[in-house]
Amino acid sequence: MLKASFLNKIQLSIDKDFQELIDSLYTLIQNAYLADNRPWVIGYSGGKDSTVTLQAVWHALSRLEPEKLTKKVYVITSDTYVETPVIVNYIDTNLEKINTAAQKHSLPFEAHKVTPEIDNTFWVNMIGRGYPAPWTNFRWCTDRLKIAPANRFITDCVTKHGEVVVVLGVRKEESSSRAGHMNKRKSIGEFFTRHHDLTNAWVFSPIEDWYTDEVWRYLLAIPNPWGGNNQELAAMYKDAQDGECPLIIDRSAPSCGNSRFGCWVCTVVQKDLSMEATIKSGKPWLQPLLDYRNKLAATQEPAEKEKFRNHRRRTGVVSYKKNNEDGSCGGIIFGPYKPEFRKELLRSLLQTQKLVQTNGPNPNEKLISDQELLKIRHIWRFEEGDWEDTVPQIYQEVTGQEFSVPHDNWYGKTEFQTLSDSCKELDIPTALLTELLDAEKKQHGMKKRSQIFNSIDSILKKDWRSLEQVYTDIENSEAN
Repeated sequence: MLKASFLNKIQLSIDKDFQELIDSLYTLIQNAYLADNRPWVIGYSGGKDSTVTLQAVWHALSRLEPEKLTKKVYVITSDTYVETPVIVNYIDTNLEKINTAAQKHSLPFEAHKVTPEIDNTFWVNMIGRGYPAPWTNFRWCTDRLKIAPANRFITDCVTKHGEVVVVLGVRKEESSSRAGHMNKRKSIGEFFTRHHDLTNAWVFSPIEDWYTDEVWRYLLAIPNPWGGNNQELAAMYKDAQDGECPLIIDRSAPSCGNSRFGCWVCTVVQKDLSMEATIKSGKPWLQPLLDYRNKLAATQEPAEKEKFRNHRRRTGVVSYKKNNEDGSCGGIIFGPYKPEFRKELLRSLLQTQKLVQTNGPNPNEKLISDQELLKIRHIWRFEEGDWEDTVPQIYQEVTGQEFSVPHDNWYGKTEFQTLSDSCKELDIPTALLTELLDAEKKQHGMKKRSQIFNSIDSILKKDWRSLEQVYTDIENSEAN
C-alpha cells in the first residue's frame, strides 16, 4: 500500500539533477514524435505510470512550434464495464478535461474510451454463457475485455494511417517478468520496438527506466497540464494498494487483480487487497462489490466446482483429467456454470447494484447494462432452452421495475412444464428435447433447411449422461 510516509519522503522541489532527467525525457519524446509521420496512440489507465507518460508527452509537445504538431496523438483508456465505480468517474472526468484542454491550446491530443463489444463483456460471458470465474491458467477475460478493444482501435488507426506508434507507460521496475519482456523486444531504430502481434504497429516506452519515486516526484511537482488533480490521484493510491492496470495490448502483462486501477470482479488473485483497503479508507458502500467478487472466487475451490459447474463442457463433451499414477481417473474437468447458478449470479448482481445505488454517491450507478441483460436473455432463451424467460422475471423481482424485452414467438413457461413432465415419465433429459425443439424452431420457415440435420447431429452427439452416471461409469471402468 502506498503510505502517506512514502509520499512525505518524496522531494517535491525540482533540483538540477531532476530537471536534467525531465529535460532528457522531453527531448526523447520530441525526437521520437518528429522522427516520422506515424500518429501516436497513448494508453491511459488513469494510474500513476500512464498519467506521468501522458503528462510528459503533453509538456514535451507543448514546447514544439505549432507548425511541427502535424501528427494526431490519440489517448485511449479501456473501460471493461467492470471497473470500480470510483475509477470510472475519475477517468471519465479526466478524458473530458483532456479533450477540452487540447482544443483550447490547439494541441493534437484526442481522448477516446475503448470498450468490449456487448457479445464479449464479462457478464455476457459469465452469466450468459457460464464461463467460470477467471483464474491464473484461464484468464479468458483479458483478451475480450482489454486486448481486443485496444487492438481494435489501434488496427483502425493502422488502416487509416498505414502505421502507428503505441506509447505505453510501462516500466522495467514494475516486475521482473515485465523487465525481461521489454529487454527481449527487438529495437527498431532509436526509439521504437515492433509490436509482436499487430502488423505495422510500433511500441514506444519513454519512462521504462524510471523508478517509482521519480514518477511520484514528477506528478506532485509538475502541474497537470489538462487540469487534472494529481493530489487526488495520490490520495487514491494512499487509500488502496499501490499499482495500476495499464493499457493491455498483449498477454505479457501480469494480472491486475491487486491493482487500484483494475476490475472489481478480478478473481485471478487470491484476495483483492486494493478493494479491502479502499473500503477501510472510508468507502464502505463498495463492500457489496467485494462480497460479490469473493463469492465468485469461492467457486474456484476444487471441492466446490461440482456444486456450481456443469460436468459437461460447452461443447457437450465430458472431459477428464490425466490419470493418476496408479492408473485411476484423475477426475472430471468441469465446464460452465450451471444455469441455476447463473440465475443466482444475476439476481445477486442486481441486488449488489441496488445496494450501491442506495448507499453510494450515484443513485443511477449501473453494474450491468440493459444491453448486456438483453444479450444474456437472448443466449438463455434461444440457445440454452430458457423457455420460462427468467431474465425479466429476476429483474422485476429485485428492482421492482419491469424490464422491457422484444416480443418473440418462442416457447413459454407452459410448454416447458409440459415438456419437463413428459421427459420425466420417459426418462429422457429435458435439455436434450429443448435443444432439439429449439433447433427446429430456428429453422422453421427457412427455404433451405439443410443445416437442421447438422444441428440435430451435433445435439445427439453430446454426452447426455448425468453426473451420477459419469461417476458410475468411471468406477466400473476402473473395476475392470
